[in-house]
Amino acid sequence: MVNLSRRHALAAGIGFGVTTLMGSSASAQPLIRLPNDLVLSDVATITAVRTPSPVVAMTFDDGPHPTHTPRLLDMLRERGLRATFYLIGNRVAQYPQIARRIAEEGHEIGNHSWSHPFLNNYSDRAAILEIDQTTNVIYQITGRPPVTFRPPYGAFTRRQRTFLNDVRSLPTILWSVDPQDWRRPGAHVVANRILSHTHQGGIILSHDIHRGTVDAMPQTLDGLTARGLHFVTVSQILGWPLWQSRNFRMVRETG
Repeated sequence: MVNLSRRHALAAGIGFGVTTLMGSSASAQPLIRLPNDLVLSDVATITAVRTPSPVVAMTFDDGPHPTHTPRLLDMLRERGLRATFYLIGNRVAQYPQIARRIAEEGHEIGNHSWSHPFLNNYSDRAAILEIDQTTNVIYQITGRPPVTFRPPYGAFTRRQRTFLNDVRSLPTILWSVDPQDWRRPGAHVVANRILSHTHQGGIILSHDIHRGTVDAMPQTLDGLTARGLHFVTVSQILGWPLWQSRNFRMVRETG
């Protein structure tokens, strides 16, 4: 287990090159992109972390998927690696046994909203409802709430990110590496993009709802390991305790 000091969390995004890869052709799907209002000193928004150790955080969005996620979990278990899964609330409710397995096998679960909307167009109340619903279902199934949030499509304004951190203590976790696997370029391309653009302290975006992404993982995981990089969860890369080791108590708001 790698434990990093708390001060490294405050350095998130500072002086670290943010990498996005441009696809070769236009896609009919909504674009996933980093917000255009990132600032260096925004501690509520994290794209990467300056770390003293050669660690990276592998993250998977949009699950659980009934077949791809279990296959990915098998790969991670075989290698003794931990990852972070940003789960959609309504899919957690649909596949609770997979969400439970993710937690039980030492991976972290983050909040990825209830229904995967463009939250930058939502009111504060509507956005918090999407996020709270997801927190509640994850807590009901795993016994612990998520401690970080990732917005669908990266669509969350700086004001919203600051507001969420203030009212729910949930930092927004973005990424420093995007292989654009959501364009489905094929497993070999996904793996090569991740291997080419990942550096120490990086947060890697990927999606375990796509077969090609999961197919890319053996080459990806083994390749990064061969470079001396170690996989940690988002909590660990922030210098926080392992998610499963923390004691949580849900506080219901009144009024």
